[in-house]
Amino acid sequence: MWRLNKVRHKAGRQIDSLEELRLKRREHERDLRQARRDKQLVSKRRLLNEDEEQPEVTMDTASGEPQDVLGLIHKLKHCGSEKEAHLRALSKVLRDPSAQLTFIKQENSMHLLVGLLTGSNAQCRLQAVRCLHELSHSRHTNVASACLPATPYLLTYLSGQSTKFTELCLYTLGNIFPDSEVVKEKLLAQGIIPALANCIENQRHNLAVVEAVGFTLSQLLQTKDAAEKIVPMVLASSLPSHLLSVLTPDPEFGLAPAIESAWCLHYLTCCSEDHQELLSRGVLLQCSSLLMSLGGAVAEGNKEQGMELLVCPLLRCVGNLLSSCPVDDLSSQVGDVHLVEALCALVQTYLHTQPSLARETAWVLNNLTASSTEFCSALLSLNLVPGLIQLLPFSQGINTMSLRIISNIAHEKKEFCNQLAQLGLLSALFGTLKMADPEIVTLSLDVLYMMVVSCPELPEEFARQGGLSLLEAIQYNSEGEMRCRATYLLENHFLVYHRT
Repeated sequence: MWRLNKVRHKAGRQIDSLEELRLKRREHERDLRQARRDKQLVSKRRLLNEDEEQPEVTMDTASGEPQDVLGLIHKLKHCGSEKEAHLRALSKVLRDPSAQLTFIKQENSMHLLVGLLTGSNAQCRLQAVRCLHELSHSRHTNVASACLPATPYLLTYLSGQSTKFTELCLYTLGNIFPDSEVVKEKLLAQGIIPALANCIENQRHNLAVVEAVGFTLSQLLQTKDAAEKIVPMVLASSLPSHLLSVLTPDPEFGLAPAIESAWCLHYLTCCSEDHQELLSRGVLLQCSSLLMSLGGAVAEGNKEQGMELLVCPLLRCVGNLLSSCPVDDLSSQVGDVHLVEALCALVQTYLHTQPSLARETAWVLNNLTASSTEFCSALLSLNLVPGLIQLLPFSQGINTMSLRIISNIAHEKKEFCNQLAQLGLLSALFGTLKMADPEIVTLSLDVLYMMVVSCPELPEEFARQGGLSLLEAIQYNSEGEMRCRATYLLENHFLVYHRT
């Protein structure tokens, strides 16, 4: 009996091994989610000083040598005036990795810095947090732990009025806890989640702060045990609603806050198999709507610089949410069948410049069509299938995803197979059946099987074009499932044409 490869499909006509197809689909989705979860993007962010672009003043305390650090610590301890200038010099010195280690090894150095951070002099507080910010950017993991005494004050200052100060506190917090489980646990106990929620609530009109909150939250969501310890706290807070509220790019400020928000939403979807909470909040609908807008823009030639940084997390978020969205709710959750048109436009936009992003887009289109007659029909009615067929010669997984989408359509209805045949799919399969990639060949055999079952005239056409020699080559030169499929097709659908 024919054993279809367990490619991603859904229930449809009565064809053998459909349950195997559904199981393979779920396995494939699980593998993709796991891959995205494993490829973490924890990074560190440095917020530039206001005088960063200006020539720096030459000082004998700017080289980062240990004696420079010790000299500045001594001056800060014993000099009653000019503390601000000494702190400014120290923040520059602390960009040097050796100076960072020298500083944290000095007795009471962090206590001194925390004292200046919590003092009455506003400028000294600002320069003290700059010093902490430079320390947080260290590649040495023990530096993060040394900053622990300052964390309660950094959290407290998130409710302050100074935008510059709040940003520094946020980026400093976001930089330190990926390096230390102790720091992360302490920050959670100190209430970093409600502090971030309050900060974005109070500063929702200040997009620079909103961007910083998004960065800090995304760092948290990528730490170990985020699914168990952090995600439930985030979902129970107002943070998801605030993230959605800034998901649409601001025409004046730019894409950055929306990008950080999208990554946070993506990490939330990666940390759990159950997405009902996010679906109920309208995350899939809003992300899909934004993708439609972006796809429509690129189709018209309006491609903003850096837009791919927003497209990527949106695609991953939508792709993961689609995997757990009930079929009956799919149309209302996605909102518009023209999403397939936007996705196809994005595939074409990034096909040559960023093929990995084109593949991500095709993956989302695959998830979308694997559960919906409506979206499969939309690909045909909007004349998008020829573009998918043209992708079959491409490599880097794009052809695999394109063939999966086509197989979703073929599996849905008999008349869809007829339309695919009229669009030239049979000729395209001649090319994919010759490829060296076993997955592509196996998928091609699956699609061919569905086509010949649905279209009685196709076996003769396939044989007339010389297709039997391809099946015979696979039958005698391949192993495992490919050989079984080729043999089954020859013996059950091409026997009258088969050269025995």
